[in-house]
Amino acid sequence: QVQLVESGGGSVQAGGSLRLSCAASGYTYSSYLMGWFRQAPGKEREGVAAIDSDGSTTYADSVKGRFTISQDNAKNTLFLQMNSLKPEDTAMYYCAAAPMGWVPLSPYEYNYWGQGTQVTVSS
Repeated sequence: QVQLVESGGGSVQAGGSLRLSCAASGYTYSSYLMGWFRQAPGKEREGVAAIDSDGSTTYADSVKGRFTISQDNAKNTLFLQMNSLKPEDTAMYYCAAAPMGWVPLSPYEYNYWGQGTQVTVSS
């Protein structure tokens, strides 16, 4: 049974940093496409960053240069380091996994989702 559990969210002032973690279990972690998504109230879920099985990364334009996705395959854990946070980054952040995917930032590529962790950035 695939399980994804996010942690690390919280409240921070603009310009601050947070590091999200996603602990994965129930499948061969290193062979999957992994992604971070976010959803603000009243908005669609959007892809933030993704990393595939060979370590290639993809970022949304809105977070390039500020967010970094990484993973520890030995610990089956995905990370999202978020720096220079802005109020518009406020959202519920989700970790997701897919056996394979052609469009890394599309939520439709992903089969498994965590419950989410809230990030709130105040101005």
